[in-house]
Amino acid sequence: MDSLITVVWFLVALGVLVTFHEFGHYYVARRCGVKVLRFSVGFGKPLYTWTGKTGTQYTLAWIPLGGYVKMLDEREGEVPEALLAQAFNRKNVWQRIAIVAAGPVANFILAVLLFWGMLMPGTTDVAPVIGKVTPESVAAQAGLESGQEVLAVDGEPVHTWQDLNRVLMHRLGETGPITFVVKYANSSLQYESQAELRDWLKGEEDPDPVKGLGITLWTPEVRAELSQVMEGSPAAEAGLKAGDLLLAADDVLLEDWYALVDYVRARPNVAIDLRYQRDGDEAVATVTPREVITDSGEAIGQVGVMPVAPGWPEEMIRRQEYGVTGAFVRAVDKTWETSAFVLLSVKKLIVGEISTKNLSGPITIAKVAGASAKAGLAYYVGFLALLSVSLGVFNLLPIPVLDGGHLLYYLIEAVKGSPVSEKVQVAGYQVGLVLVMGLMLLALYNDVMRL
Repeated sequence: MDSLITVVWFLVALGVLVTFHEFGHYYVARRCGVKVLRFSVGFGKPLYTWTGKTGTQYTLAWIPLGGYVKMLDEREGEVPEALLAQAFNRKNVWQRIAIVAAGPVANFILAVLLFWGMLMPGTTDVAPVIGKVTPESVAAQAGLESGQEVLAVDGEPVHTWQDLNRVLMHRLGETGPITFVVKYANSSLQYESQAELRDWLKGEEDPDPVKGLGITLWTPEVRAELSQVMEGSPAAEAGLKAGDLLLAADDVLLEDWYALVDYVRARPNVAIDLRYQRDGDEAVATVTPREVITDSGEAIGQVGVMPVAPGWPEEMIRRQEYGVTGAFVRAVDKTWETSAFVLLSVKKLIVGEISTKNLSGPITIAKVAGASAKAGLAYYVGFLALLSVSLGVFNLLPIPVLDGGHLLYYLIEAVKGSPVSEKVQVAGYQVGLVLVMGLMLLALYNDVMRL
């Protein structure tokens, strides 16, 4: 059932993004007087087709991995003389540029709208306060300490966990100095320090920049108190109930929830004596963790319990209210920042600063779509916005067969005053097709290996 839901949310995401992208091409083509023959969401055999008043055929096809807008064009067949003025190839170069660019632009507009909707209610996050520092790490070299709040990295202000992660992501694979500005709680004094990065996290698959820096962000203590015991789980079968406070596992004292998790994970199918407290009385329950295989193939133990969620101190909460106008401005900024980061990531992939193992294909995207939808509407909307930006940027890359490749040819035509030769265009399309197909196969390979 979960797999079906994942597929459904993936198809919804693709449908929204592809429809917006192709509508951008369609809308500007119509405004430029080009006759649109077909507007298709999906490839292959049509599932449903209807014809509009202008003669455009609208199609929903059975392979939902893209779409296209087919325009009247003399290069693709004979055009009646009466319709020559409506042919794409008869339009001036600036009109053709506008039509081709409209698809990616539509994706950026969609991203702005989605981010705007997310930001209007305001945002809530927590302060980037350091919990622990790993010895001999980058953070340790910089002299960072437990209890300090990170205020800036490389001159970029940092207000929340999310900000810290975003700024650090820009330094993946790099060599050179990294600068921090920090302060202690209840103090206005700020301290600046520096460390040296050397091919930082280069080649890492799914790099965690905060962990790679050598810090663990501060979180409230989570006691091993149960808020929920799953029905039919090993814990339920052993008689544990919500409200029980776990004290020890095989006489090993449990300092917090994470100590319990580590102990149980390491013992699949091994009986554990859990000492717990209920209504002031202590008792012992013997639980045998159920073996579960993770995505990486590791066998871990699970007993089917959830902890009582701790409360965050008010001084650790960072709330931001934008209002309608402020949210829109921030949405535009966020779309720009995300676009710049995607471009930076592409550059780092090309020069080898980021591992190609981080390329993701349809399987991973589908899994993220399902997970974000399960987490809530706001997460799914954020996922759509990020994916829309990525689609817009990717399509603007100057690779023939992509929109960016067409734009490159038209810009050359605008400069030199005549079209790029057909021979050069065909050769470029062949090279571009090989590049795109190679990237798609690599991404799909990575997806399969993650499974």
